[in-house]
Amino acid sequence: MKKAFILAISLLTAGVANSQTTTTSSTASSGAVKFGIKAGANFANIVKTGDDNFKTEFKPGFHAGIFVDIPVVDRLSFAPELLYSQKGYKTSGTSLLGGPYDYSVTTNFIDVPILAKINATPAFHITLGPQVSFLTSTTTKFKSANSQYQETIDEENKNLKKSLVGGVIGLGFDITNKVSINGRYALDLQKNNENGTSETPQYRNQVIQAGLAISF
Repeated sequence: MKKAFILAISLLTAGVANSQTTTTSSTASSGAVKFGIKAGANFANIVKTGDDNFKTEFKPGFHAGIFVDIPVVDRLSFAPELLYSQKGYKTSGTSLLGGPYDYSVTTNFIDVPILAKINATPAFHITLGPQVSFLTSTTTKFKSANSQYQETIDEENKNLKKSLVGGVIGLGFDITNKVSINGRYALDLQKNNENGTSETPQYRNQVIQAGLAISF
């Protein structure tokens, strides 16, 4: 987790420094640079590859982090973020013993969205761009009438990709000049495991996010 966090901070800092260097003259006319915090709910699931019998459902979670909004030209900003984000999926069925069971997987990530923010109106904006995600840990839970267990596996012991590239698109609305609500959809463009296993199918993460942002 430490390596992922340091790399994420480096990417965010490099992007902010580059944008500040190239947009110093435009910020004076377009608006001031804003920093802020944000948090909200995640509704995560997976896009599977080649296993139609493995049915999954959206699993709730949360995200939280920081962002910066740097005006570039009129109606356009550079808006990178650094987020902790819970993803994964859940499924249910009938065990070999005939009883129902519930199974869920929670994958914890550090996400670094590198976004463009388009101000369609003074209060309404659109965000889109690439995202790099760093896996920190995975927690699996199983529960049935006869047994239950929970296991957390850190990044060094899990045979999954430790970093993934994806894309983000979202909408936002400014309630005031410091408070906004937002929603977005994020999808990994890379599979979690190129080969797949009998226990872990090939899949890509997808997540719907809804949250609140406060700028300073």
